[in-house]
Amino acid sequence: MDPVASAVRLAVQEAVHILSSSEDGGHIISTLQSLRRYLGETETQAPPEEQEEFSRTHFSTILRCLVGKLSPDWLDLLPDGQLEELWASFFLEGPADQAFLVLMESIEGAASPSFRLMKMARLLARFLSAGRMAAVMEGQCGQQAGPASRLLQETLLTRVVGLPDHLGNRLQRETLAAFFPQNYFPLLGEEVLRVLQAVVDSLRGGLDCSVSFLSQVLGKACVHGRQKEILGVLVPRLTVLTQGNCLWQRVCWRLVECVPDRAMEAVLKGLVEAAPGPEVLSRLLGNLVTKSKKAQFVMTQKLLFLQYSCSMPMLQSLLGYLAMDSQRRPLLVQALKELLETWGSSSAIRHTPLEQQRYVSKALLICLTHLGEAELRASRDELLASLMEGVKSRLDSSLPPVRRLGMIVAEVASARLHPEGPPLKFQYEEDELTREMLALAVPWPAADGPSEAGPPVAPVSGESPDQETVDSGGPQAGWEGSDSELDSDDELVPYDMSGDGEQRGSKTPAYVRDCLEALTASEDWERWEAALRALEGLVLKSPAATREVSLELAKVLLHLEEKTAVAGFERLRQRALVAVTVTDPARVAEYLAVQFYALNYSLRQRMDILDVLALAAQELSRPGRLGRAAQRGSPGPGSQPSGAAVPAWKAVVEERVRCKTRRFCKQGSTGRAAAAGPNEFNAVAGYFFFPLLQRFDRPVVTFDLLGDDQLVLGRLAHTLGALMYLAVNTAVAVPMGKALLEFVWALRFHGDAYVRRGLLSAVSSVLLSVPAEWLLADLLDELLEARSWLADVAEQDADEDCRLLAVKALLLLEKLRDRLLPLSSP
Repeated sequence: MDPVASAVRLAVQEAVHILSSSEDGGHIISTLQSLRRYLGETETQAPPEEQEEFSRTHFSTILRCLVGKLSPDWLDLLPDGQLEELWASFFLEGPADQAFLVLMESIEGAASPSFRLMKMARLLARFLSAGRMAAVMEGQCGQQAGPASRLLQETLLTRVVGLPDHLGNRLQRETLAAFFPQNYFPLLGEEVLRVLQAVVDSLRGGLDCSVSFLSQVLGKACVHGRQKEILGVLVPRLTVLTQGNCLWQRVCWRLVECVPDRAMEAVLKGLVEAAPGPEVLSRLLGNLVTKSKKAQFVMTQKLLFLQYSCSMPMLQSLLGYLAMDSQRRPLLVQALKELLETWGSSSAIRHTPLEQQRYVSKALLICLTHLGEAELRASRDELLASLMEGVKSRLDSSLPPVRRLGMIVAEVASARLHPEGPPLKFQYEEDELTREMLALAVPWPAADGPSEAGPPVAPVSGESPDQETVDSGGPQAGWEGSDSELDSDDELVPYDMSGDGEQRGSKTPAYVRDCLEALTASEDWERWEAALRALEGLVLKSPAATREVSLELAKVLLHLEEKTAVAGFERLRQRALVAVTVTDPARVAEYLAVQFYALNYSLRQRMDILDVLALAAQELSRPGRLGRAAQRGSPGPGSQPSGAAVPAWKAVVEERVRCKTRRFCKQGSTGRAAAAGPNEFNAVAGYFFFPLLQRFDRPVVTFDLLGDDQLVLGRLAHTLGALMYLAVNTAVAVPMGKALLEFVWALRFHGDAYVRRGLLSAVSSVLLSVPAEWLLADLLDELLEARSWLADVAEQDADEDCRLLAVKALLLLEKLRDRLLPLSSP
C-alpha cells in the first residue's frame, strides 16, 4: 500500500473520531488546525503528495463530518466565534467544487426551518461573495474528459444553474437576497468572466484549457430564461475585451461553439438582443453559422421566419452580422430569396398575422440594404420574378395594410434590383410605420465596394400615377416619365371603405352536408374556413337536415383542429357545436356526455364538452326560444323570398307611432310582456345530466378525476350545478337533485378548493331548483346530512370562497325551514 495514502488515511480517521466524540474545544480546534496542513494554509504545510491525496480522497469526508457536528452548543465550545470561523474556513479555502457540492447537499438534506439550514445558507452566501464560484468553474476547465469527469460536471452544472431554485424551495420566505435570480445570475456572469480571463492567461502561458463547461453553464442559464441577467454582464465586458484582441475573440468563438444544440437558440437570441450592433456580434460569434447547422438554422430560419418578436435593432444586428464576412454573405443572399418568396406567397398573405408580415417586410428591406450591385445582379431575374408575383398577390388583397406593404416593398426593391430603370411609384398614406420602413431602405456600404451600394432610395408617394391600373379597382402604379396625366379629382368625395371586410368569394357552403364535407375532406383552406363560419347559421336554419347528420357533425367539431390562422376559431367551433346540440339535444348531449369519459381525449376537449353542454342547456331553457328558432328557420314554400321582407320605411313609421302613442294603464307597464313558452330543457335534462355522473369514480388510462385531473373534476361539479339550476321546477329535478347530493356527499372532503367550490354551488342549485314540498318529501334526509357538512365548511374551511358559498347555502336552508317544518308537522 502507498505509504502516503496510508498516512493521510490514518490522520483523517483519527481526526474524524475526535471531531465526532470530543466535547473539548481546545482539542477540537487543535485537530482542525492540524487538518489545515493538508490545505496548505499553515506555516507547517504537508508535503504536496499528501495534500493531493487529502484533497482527492478525504476532503469531502471531513466536510460532511463538520456539517454533522454543526449545532449551537458545539460552536459555543470556544468563545468569540473562534470555532465557527475555523469551521467555515474549510469550506471557503479548500477545493471549491467539493465544498460547493457538500454545501448544496447539506442544505437540501437539512430540516426546514432549522439552525443548521440557515447557517449553511449563510455560509453559501459567503462562498459566493468570496468568488469561489469562479474557482468551481475554473477547476472544470482543465480536467480531462472521462466518465467520472462528465458525471461530476453534470452534477455541478445542475447545482450551479439551479441554485436559486434549490435555495428558494428550501428556504421559502427566508431566502437570502444573494440567492434571488436577479442577483445570482449577474454574479454568475461576473464569475464566468473571471474564468475566461484565467483561460486566456493560461493560453498565453502555453497551457491547454477547455471552455466546454462554461458553455454548458451559459446554455443552461439561457434555457432557464435568464439571458438578460447573465448576458447583460457578459456582453458589455466581452465587447471591450474582444476589440482588437484576436485571442479573446477566439475564446469567445469557442465559448459559443461548445454550447449544446438544445441551448443554442436561447443563447443566440440572447446575444443578438444584447449585442449593440453587428460588429460586436461578429466579434463574439465569428463564422459560427458556417460551422454549426443548428446555429445556421436559428440565425437564418427561426429568427426570420418562425418567430417575429425581434426588435428592429436585433433584426439589423442579425442581418448585418451575416453581411460582415465573405463566408457568411451567401447565407444573406439565400435569406433574401427565401424572405421574398415568403413575402409574396398568397397562402402566407392569407394565413399569417399582419404583424409577422410587417416583420418579414422589414427583414427583406434590411437584406436589400446590405447587398451590393454585383450580388443582386447575379440573382436579379429570380428576385424580380418573386417580387412581381408577390406584388400582384398583395395588391389583390382586400386588406389596406397588406396592400400598403406591397407598395412600399415594391418601390424599394424595384429601385435596388433595377436601378437603371425609372423608379416605381405608388400612392399610399404615409404614417409612422411607412416612414420607419422607408428609413430601413438606406443602403449600407456593401462588401464589393461603396460605389456599388447604390444611392439611398426615398420613394415619393405624392406624384401623379399612370393611367394604367395594376388591377381592376386596385391602386394605381406607373413608371416615372409617362406622358399621360389624370384629370384633377380633388372635388370628388372618397368612398368610406373603413368597414369593408375581406371578400371570400363564392366558396361559402349553402347546406349543412356541404359544411360537413368541407370540414372533413377539403384541402381548400378558404372553403374550410368558410364552412366553419357558416355552419352555425345553417344548423339553425335547417334543423331537419341537421338532425340527419347531428352525431357526425358533433364528432367532427369535437375533434376539429385549427389548420390555418382563423380569427376566433375556438369561438366558432364552440358556437357551432352548441347549435348542433340545441337542434338535436337528446342524441348529441348523450353522445357528448359519453365521450367525456372515453379514451384518447385531451383535458381541453373534455372541458370543451362540459362548456358545450352547459351553454346548450342554457339556450334550451331560455323562455321564448321556440318562437325565435322558428323565425330563424328556413322559409316555407309559400313564404315570400328574403327580398320581399318588411320594408325599412314601415318599421320607421311603426316606431314613430309607438313613440307618439299615449297609454293609460293602472299597472304602469308599457313594455311588452316577456315571451312565454315551455322549457325545452325539461324533456331532455336527463340526457345532459345523468351520463356525466355515471363514471366519475372510474379512472381510465389517460383520465382520472379522483387523481391528478382535479381541475376537470371542479369543472364537472360546476357544470352539474348549472344543469341542475336550469332544470328548475321540472319533473326530473327531484332525481337529479338526489343524484347530485350523493355526488357532493362522496366528494365533500376533497382537498382542492376549486372542487369544493363546485360542490357547494351544486348544493345551492338543488335548493333553488327543487320545490320546497318535493324537498320535504324526497330529499329531507340528504339535506339534513348536507346541513352539518355546510356548517363545518362555513366555520373551518381554509378557502374564503368556500366559506362564503357554504354560508349562502345555509341561508337558503334557513329560508326553506319555515316552509318545511309546518308541512312536516301533523
